[in-house]
Amino acid sequence: MMNWKLNRLSSCLLFLTLPFFCLWGQRPNVVIVITDDQGYGDLGCTGNPIIKTPAIDRLANESVWLTDYHVAPTCSPTRAALMSGHWTNRTGAWHTIMGRSMLREDEGTLGQFFKGAGYETGMFGKWHLGDNFPYRPEDRGFNEVYRHGGGGVGQTPDVWDNSYFDGGYFHNGKIVPAEGFCTDVFFEQANRFISESAKNGKPFLAYISTNAPHGPFHCPEKYMDLYKGQSPTIQAFYGMITNIDENVGKTRKLLKDLGIYEDTIFIFTTDNGTARGRTVFNAGMRGQKGSEYDGGHRVPLFLHWPKAGMAEKRIIGTLCHAVDVAPTLLELIGAKKPEGYNFDGNSIKSLLEGKTEGWSDRMLVTDSQRVRDPIKWKQSAVMSQGWRLVNGKELYNIDSDSGQEKDLSGKHPERVARMRAFYDAWWAELEPTFARTTELYVGHPDHPVVSLTSHDWIQKAYPPWNQGQNRNRLPVHPRNKDLKHDGHWAIKVVQSGIYKVEVRRWPAESGKKINEFLPAGKNVPGADKAFRSHPGLGINATAATLRLNGEDLETIPVEDTTESVTFEVNLPAGKHRLSPYFTIPQGELGCYYAILKSRS
Repeated sequence: MMNWKLNRLSSCLLFLTLPFFCLWGQRPNVVIVITDDQGYGDLGCTGNPIIKTPAIDRLANESVWLTDYHVAPTCSPTRAALMSGHWTNRTGAWHTIMGRSMLREDEGTLGQFFKGAGYETGMFGKWHLGDNFPYRPEDRGFNEVYRHGGGGVGQTPDVWDNSYFDGGYFHNGKIVPAEGFCTDVFFEQANRFISESAKNGKPFLAYISTNAPHGPFHCPEKYMDLYKGQSPTIQAFYGMITNIDENVGKTRKLLKDLGIYEDTIFIFTTDNGTARGRTVFNAGMRGQKGSEYDGGHRVPLFLHWPKAGMAEKRIIGTLCHAVDVAPTLLELIGAKKPEGYNFDGNSIKSLLEGKTEGWSDRMLVTDSQRVRDPIKWKQSAVMSQGWRLVNGKELYNIDSDSGQEKDLSGKHPERVARMRAFYDAWWAELEPTFARTTELYVGHPDHPVVSLTSHDWIQKAYPPWNQGQNRNRLPVHPRNKDLKHDGHWAIKVVQSGIYKVEVRRWPAESGKKINEFLPAGKNVPGADKAFRSHPGLGINATAATLRLNGEDLETIPVEDTTESVTFEVNLPAGKHRLSPYFTIPQGELGCYYAILKSRS
């Protein structure tokens, strides 16, 4: 598979050469709504007896419905596949943290594909494919970006002390204040973008990616009240979904009001299996988020496009995957794929049009690689029409055993052998790409100030990836002795020079001192405590040390009044491992935040 080498200039030149045509005589708009941690069974239309999703149910009953559509079992990997049309393990985003959630810079994205075809492009909500150049959505073809940081509101790269209510978000790279519940805010911003694009007569791609119903489970109380009698977690989880449902209904009404409803492709889908709904209803499947069984990766996808005759419920039971989305959309809007870019997925345009010939022998792979480096057969599923080979050993006939209870590997050794052979070839082709670490750029003229967080430490153990962990889950218990900071940021210095490296315990916008204890902040409605409602523990740091490529270069004392410590270091162009740390009574504690910029 030839990788497509992209940078900002070459991608623009490449896309300007793309011929455009459309079978229906007009470029359709595209709206993609993808929710977080909502499973196949977390909808009324799929049989859930409790949940209230009338707007999405209506959409499903007016759409082509993929009932055997699969994604990755977790967040970033699904988004990487959907954006690029490539297997997640190829893209570098096979995890959700540890520097393994960034979409490699030479991968294409829907933003770039559509921008090259003359579209206005907007991204709203959850990106989770990188928070620094060149991985941000604004670097990857999206003109308008309104998002939170990291993989969820309140995670380490997000605006400090953010919760699901009010706070602030990144609007085209700058922090702006917000009022209201996060999902409402993201849809409001998307609807503003849709309205402006329609007013200007420009076709658009609106990618609306909610962090809800991902935990922590916070929700406006009026939605929780709809599910009285359920556990607080289910009340909040389902309440968030009903709130999403209302917003889907509002956006579809807006399309009608703007007169663009008929020629807008509207897609609703989710990023992995349910996080909490399995205890209520899981559509007969085994597993949930993170699982290699179908409950972890089989999700709904509804596509509605009245002008193309896709406005009535029609079931397609053919095996499909997130890698199919990008090539399909390009063909639907009449744009050719970029020259030299080879999709791992296939366009399913013919399936959408009711032509099912030639699809039955297809094989696909999904896996859950929540580790620093991929492991062969780890939590894997090789899928063919009606069959699943799980972890290279267990074989299930999905048509007769949707719950994956009866292992048929002993009865069908020849099928197991074929599916194992397919996986072996798939793995052998991808394995050489695993060593390509996604580095954080330093010294690039388009991103002169680089903010790093512990979310992207590369190490064996999970780093502190949310602000609750930053606040109170510290290895400072007296029994802990001789702590060592084993993590590092993988950086790529674009231009040699003297750089300032400012290290912090708390982020710059907090204004807090390194050794300061933070009182618990205000909680918000829901089943969980907001990350900010945890107290921020003091660390009693006595010094900060700059460690680069395994060598301690300089140590500076930390006083009680110290808010940050700044080092100056000569960084040659190229790749480096940056791992500054604080000296605390128990040993070394990595600096959770760092800001890098040129001295000049």
